[in-house]
Amino acid sequence: MGRLLKAARLGQDACLEDVPCSPGLGRDKSVLRYLGTWRWIREWLNVIVVGRTGIGKSYLGAALAQTACRHGYRALFSRVPRLVHDLAIARADGTYTTALARLARIDVLVLDDFLLAPMKDRERLEDRYDKTSTVITSQVPTKKWHDLLVEPTLDAICDRLVHNAHVLAFQGPSQRDKKANQTTT
Repeated sequence: MGRLLKAARLGQDACLEDVPCSPGLGRDKSVLRYLGTWRWIREWLNVIVVGRTGIGKSYLGAALAQTACRHGYRALFSRVPRLVHDLAIARADGTYTTALARLARIDVLVLDDFLLAPMKDRERLEDRYDKTSTVITSQVPTKKWHDLLVEPTLDAICDRLVHNAHVLAFQGPSQRDKKANQTTT
């Protein structure tokens, strides 16, 4: 498990059991309990978490990757801008196909900050469809994704991601603001 957690590059110590549940905040206890069972990974389902900055989307993504690792699955947590940069380097040095194949073998790929900037056709990850699970965190609601895609072929990819996903719309105050206020008082 230690090897899987290190390879996942979580960047933070996140645990699904520590995610506060509240239907008013978009965090339904039954959905989080289901995600903790890891059945969604075996069924190749995706998880999409949308909401404003600081609300806990990245934390949940890391917690889901950690849960996957605890159950013996390979996971990787990556901010999309960094992943796009790494794929651009792979294209330039001739290892692009190998890099995509490596990503396709990850059981749970967490794409943090999805659509922070418009995506181009070359940055797609369609090889994962119906073979593995993807967790996406985004500030952009899924209904607006098509407007931010540069290439029309990405519409189909996003449709595939969304149609078999648990979509969680987080609401409420920023957790970062809450922590900052607690440390100043």
